[in-house]
Amino acid sequence: MMVTLRKQYVVSRPVYSEDSLAEDHEKIHRKHKALMEHVKEYLTCDANRAKKAVVSVLPVIGWMRMYRVREWLLGDVVSGVSTGLVAIMQGLAFSLLASLPPSYGLYTAFFPMLTYFFFGTSRHISVGSFPVLSLMVGAVVTRLVPEDGPHANITDFEGLTQDQQRVLVASSVTFLMGIFQLAMGVLQVGFIVVYLSDTLVSGFTTAAAVHILVSQLKFVLGLSVPGINGPLSMIYTLEKIFVQITSTNICDLVMSIVIMVVVFIVKELNDRYRAKLPVPIPIEVIVTVIACGVSYGFNFEKRYDVEVVGTMVKGYEPPIVPSVQVFQESAAEAFPVAIVGFTVAFSVAKVYANKHDYPIDGNQELVAFGVSNMFGATFRSFAASTALSRTAVQESSGGKTQVAGLISAMMAMIVTVALGFLLEPLPRSVLGALVIVNLKGMLMQFREILYLWRRDKPECVVWVGTCLGAILLGLDFGLAVGLGIELLTVVFRTQFPRCSILANLPGTDLYRDQKDYPLVCEPKGVKIFRIPSPIFFANIEFFRNKLVEAVGFNPLRVLRKRNKALRKIKKLLQKRDPGITENGLEDLFWTATNDPEENTEVLELPADLKELPFQMNWSAELPSEFSVPTVNLHSLILDFSAVSFLDISAMKGLKMALKEFTRVDVDVYIVSCDALIMEKLHSCMFFDDEIRTSMFFPTLHDAMLDVLEKHQDNSTGSVLKDTKL
Repeated sequence: MMVTLRKQYVVSRPVYSEDSLAEDHEKIHRKHKALMEHVKEYLTCDANRAKKAVVSVLPVIGWMRMYRVREWLLGDVVSGVSTGLVAIMQGLAFSLLASLPPSYGLYTAFFPMLTYFFFGTSRHISVGSFPVLSLMVGAVVTRLVPEDGPHANITDFEGLTQDQQRVLVASSVTFLMGIFQLAMGVLQVGFIVVYLSDTLVSGFTTAAAVHILVSQLKFVLGLSVPGINGPLSMIYTLEKIFVQITSTNICDLVMSIVIMVVVFIVKELNDRYRAKLPVPIPIEVIVTVIACGVSYGFNFEKRYDVEVVGTMVKGYEPPIVPSVQVFQESAAEAFPVAIVGFTVAFSVAKVYANKHDYPIDGNQELVAFGVSNMFGATFRSFAASTALSRTAVQESSGGKTQVAGLISAMMAMIVTVALGFLLEPLPRSVLGALVIVNLKGMLMQFREILYLWRRDKPECVVWVGTCLGAILLGLDFGLAVGLGIELLTVVFRTQFPRCSILANLPGTDLYRDQKDYPLVCEPKGVKIFRIPSPIFFANIEFFRNKLVEAVGFNPLRVLRKRNKALRKIKKLLQKRDPGITENGLEDLFWTATNDPEENTEVLELPADLKELPFQMNWSAELPSEFSVPTVNLHSLILDFSAVSFLDISAMKGLKMALKEFTRVDVDVYIVSCDALIMEKLHSCMFFDDEIRTSMFFPTLHDAMLDVLEKHQDNSTGSVLKDTKL
């Protein structure tokens, strides 16, 4: 077997404690800015800062100045046309999820893109409808304007048809969603997206895909099923579908199956031959055109009782004012819609920004989507975000900037203004089939369960809990359940970290978990304890308990036993010969009896040994009647390299623990402590006569060498002392 030659390094330096390191190497004491200085700096304005502010608010200025017309324009035009065709079909289909007439899906493909073009920082995402958001908006719509039964008591509904009431609800929810997003962007809280992990979003979107699948069954089967929302709504919907299953419209079912099979096969071919195809085959558009022609030619609506799209709104209607009453009724639903919409869009935008090497700003994205949703809602569009499939088409077909997005919006405008009537005979089952076949990517996320279970079980619990919660309780409650489970896993990981006892790898200055290596060096009387998490109010007791478990004794109990023994010795010394020696202690203990008036009060300070005529050695063998636990530890090293912060409660608990060990003659060392934690310890008056700065060392090996220097008789010391720094 060949021996790998590794590079060697030797460093010769003194053994440092934090105090001696500070003596040899002067540290710069930085002055932190006061709050008013930060405010003053933030409000200060000059020409450069004003220019940057304008570019940050209107990112279009930045990338438009560097636009390469000859290189990029053709790709953007081709991409815009391809994406526009997909956006039109998805807009029509996803409007069914929002319980709205299909024509309003074209509004969502047009208006939000107009403002995102100016305010957005991503150059590749396709802004428009997204099935999860459409479903969440649809839940509010069916709650306030149910198909069967009276609508909610909202005065703004007076004089409106059911479709107009539903459009008002959807646009009002979207406007409120935009307000939330804009407010978060202005307040610079784009970081909120970090609380929605990839695992949570995956579980949530998978549950949404299941909801979408169930909601589209009524169109695929040609059944009349009223919209149901709230907890267990999916189960109730399935119950109503199975009750009517014998009334299935065979024409709708056959047409849906054929379309799903054809679209699925072509999409798979698009993925397989992506590198060879200049533009993905627009199969959704092709089957939609064919379905429209067949439905019109054979008069499916009257001959087979097939429900069709019906009258399309021609052109654009005047702006409307959102309903404040709807705001009050839907605020709880609008906020999670805003969060989910931004999270999905930002995640997709980040993927393509990294791929094409340009920056995106989370706070500006919140502003862009907030303005886009507010503007679109004014013109009756519903919640806009992005869809991964549509964005993939825009990027893969040659799109370089949002000029492609603007052209796709123009495509939607052309259909709305001039070609909408051609879509009137389109069966709704075709749109339902297109929605279902586009769920493949989200439904395939079920495969992550097995992967997560093998790699990270807490993450698997988050995924399954979020998915089940969203499926059974609804998307809004499900998101809250997922967040709760996710935060619990974080608390669990930090409150109950995997503490370990370290030992030295012979011949090195490296220390690893002694359970992981068969040959390690652990000097007698020394324990190295590592806690791999912050120490705060919730885990300080866990830390202390684990520390006691690691050393094998409770220092407070030992101290109390020793104090009790010393009180007994002093009493015996007063009764017997004052010249008694240590060798005569055994006789005293044999004749001593328990004093009934002995004070059993908890004593946490070590008793004074000055009055004894001999030196007390607690390591020596004591009489059998005298039970004082033996302490075989002289040095305890605490590795703080993974401790990122301490709060006040943790400091108090840590200080008590350190004093308990020092009072039973155990030297305590703290190593690799973060500089900010050291500053906080000083500012919080952590140090006193017992807890000194001299117990802090910059590295674990420095502390170990100091221990071995103090305890020369240690038999394993030479192995470590020979390790060169």
